Amino acid sequence: MSIFTRFPGAVCGAALAFASLPAAKAAETNIAVAANFADVVREVGAVFEKKTGHKTIFSFGATGQLFTQISQGAPFDVYLSADQTTATKAGADGFGVADSQFTYAEGKLVLYSKNKDAVTGEQTLKDAKFQKIAIAAPGAAPYGAAAVETMKKLGIYENLSSRIVEGQNIAQTFQFVETGNAEVGFVALSQIVANNEGSRWIVPGNLHTPIKQDAILLKRGEANVAAKEFLAFLKGAEAAQIKEKYGYGPGL
Repeated sequence: MSIFTRFPGAVCGAALAFASLPAAKAAETNIAVAANFADVVREVGAVFEKKTGHKTIFSFGATGQLFTQISQGAPFDVYLSADQTTATKAGADGFGVADSQFTYAEGKLVLYSKNKDAVTGEQTLKDAKFQKIAIAAPGAAPYGAAAVETMKKLGIYENLSSRIVEGQNIAQTFQFVETGNAEVGFVALSQIVANNEGSRWIVPGNLHTPIKQDAILLKRGEANVAAKEFLAFLKGAEAAQIKEKYGYGPGL
């Protein structure tokens, strides 16, 4: 007689106990994300949620504004900055987890216009046949700082300064161009990579400091499994393919 025949109740009870064990518990994480990375992170987040069951909640804004919110106690677990400096500051000021910072993407700056004939290269800036040029606020948004750096390196910043309109972040800057409030503007390649309309000039990397975007796990997320797994996923091959599709270098 087998043990299963002799003790059917015990076997059944053990099977029921095993079946009732809870599955790995899904968690959720609140992530502060630089506005330029919004479309990318939404897609990355959707794939991550499908694979893990965790929930991602994103808040978008200018890098500097998000840092201010973090410093004032905003309930974020992860910070995806649009530069390296601000993420480093988050760590140095005690808001980030030591050794968790890494470069998750490298952005590309583009001079863009809805007019298909407006942008032909750096000469567009030198000729200045426009009334307004949009940039993100350079004090808060790294793409805005890169735009100013580009214009200064080309020796045209002083001539164009009176024509500059500033968006609070790169998303608002793009809207200025899209709505015609500015004929041209410095935007992120990710915002127009899927759009073949208009005209554009991808600014050469030697005209500004590389836009390396760093992530850091915040102290609030140190024990959050969803936060840590999201950052690990952001480093992986699936996320890299999505980043490339949107015009970003993979980072790391």
